[in-house]
Amino acid sequence: MAREPKYRLVEKTVHEMIEDGTLKVGDQVPTEEELCGRFGFSRMTVSKALNNLSADGYIERIPGRGSFVTRRHVNKSLAGGASFTEDMAAIGLKAGARLISYEVVSADDAPVAAEKLGLSGANLIHHFVRLRTGDDMPIAISDTYISASVIPAISVECLNGSLYDYVHSLGISTSHVDQELRALLPTEEQKRLLEADDIALLCSSHVTYTMIDGVSVPFEYINTYYNGSVYTYRHTM
Repeated sequence: MAREPKYRLVEKTVHEMIEDGTLKVGDQVPTEEELCGRFGFSRMTVSKALNNLSADGYIERIPGRGSFVTRRHVNKSLAGGASFTEDMAAIGLKAGARLISYEVVSADDAPVAAEKLGLSGANLIHHFVRLRTGDDMPIAISDTYISASVIPAISVECLNGSLYDYVHSLGISTSHVDQELRALLPTEEQKRLLEADDIALLCSSHVTYTMIDGVSVPFEYINTYYNGSVYTYRHTM
């Protein structure tokens, strides 16, 4: 078995210090000189480890000052699978949601969502926007459309928590398909809600299906706008 590269050992050690809270957001990471002395590795090896941590969003390297821990970061697979609540739990944060708006619209008034959900004409769609948080910090904005043909009524109070917990409580099973991902610049309203200016957004779009009488039926179309400084999507082979 091949030995793990030296820079990976440094990278893993610093990463573990961030994950277990030894290094908190805003803390300075040990300097290259200190890490070289600790591990007995070359400066080039240590620098590569820190550059990787910076590229993954765990630290920020500031010339002349050093490296500092940024806010906790989610590395998410393009294959999907984990919900926002599970993403937050993975980095030790409590997921939350705050309802921004809710309305019921006709399929004709939401043509893109209607097409995704296989609806038309006077078919009704629940449309709501929520701010998603981790430990009360704004992380993402979700813009969701739910087919009223599948879920005729929605408890608005439940939208301040986990949507999928509520959906599952109705006896509806879910699966994710047709995911798309794109990078966007935020609008002024999105920057206000996310309380951040100098960011890019990662927009993940997907349709969620359920089985009804043995037939796969789309019931949710959602666009989630993630703060790009917190989320990284990766393609896994």
